[in-house]
Amino acid sequence: MDRLDAMSLLLTVVDAGSLSAASRRLGMPLATVSRRIADLEGHLKTRLLNRTSRTIALTESGQSYVEACKRILEQVDEAERTAAGEYSVPKGDLTLTAPVVFGRLHVLPVAIAFLEAYPDIDLRLVLADRLINLAEDHVDLAVRIAALPDSGLIATRVGSIRRVVCGSPAYLARRGRPDRPDDLRDHDCVTYGGLTASHAWRFTNGKDETIVPVHSRLTVNTAEAAIDAAVAGLGLTRVLSYQVADAQRSGALERVLQAFEPVPWPVSLVYVGQGLLPLKLRAFLDFAIPRLKARLAQQAD
Repeated sequence: MDRLDAMSLLLTVVDAGSLSAASRRLGMPLATVSRRIADLEGHLKTRLLNRTSRTIALTESGQSYVEACKRILEQVDEAERTAAGEYSVPKGDLTLTAPVVFGRLHVLPVAIAFLEAYPDIDLRLVLADRLINLAEDHVDLAVRIAALPDSGLIATRVGSIRRVVCGSPAYLARRGRPDRPDDLRDHDCVTYGGLTASHAWRFTNGKDETIVPVHSRLTVNTAEAAIDAAVAGLGLTRVLSYQVADAQRSGALERVLQAFEPVPWPVSLVYVGQGLLPLKLRAFLDFAIPRLKARLAQQAD
């Protein structure tokens, strides 16, 4: 019995939640999965899993063994990466994740320049607006736009973004510029369902918060669509500052109610900080951090 293979199989079963789910994930017959788990339990002379028709549950012995398996397999992976040279020269595969629009506008240009500078590193860039678990999904680095909770992750702040309200010059000339959030009651709005509720927007004035009902002429589920509708003069829209930076720069949209914008959100690069940092990741951090800081500072200006 290959014990490392058996450990890996056991972790897959526990992560999948059942033998059948692990069978599908591994592309392995259910009978084979069940037999290998039974062989492992026979080798250890203890039961690791309590099985039902649909789920599994770890026994007390199984819980301690699974934790040990995780540590052992992580050490084996670390040893293989060391042998492959990831800690002596920057090379290998690197996986990054970022929010869709931010990733396309800011991370992708930096990633392309990085690949030109480091020909022995290959990048996988996953653009997704969902929170990806770095350890479980085998991701080396993530861009997070939010105040970060306490965790085992290492974070480096590269800037901040705001929620901003914008309108086209033609719309503002026709309907006037709102001076206070309450003025929005007299305006048409284009709302972005993925960011906030379509019927109200939240503002701040010092320490006080104000929630203002808005009249949504159009509700969309992407920032790009909201921006396009606002540029066309349909109404005011509220999106994130980096999403609308190009339209502002070109003069297609103008920012309003700046004095009432909510507290900005930090933009950070986060990664798992346990163990020796692979040179490929250190190389990307050293390359990307100053460039992302510069891009976000330029956008803020």
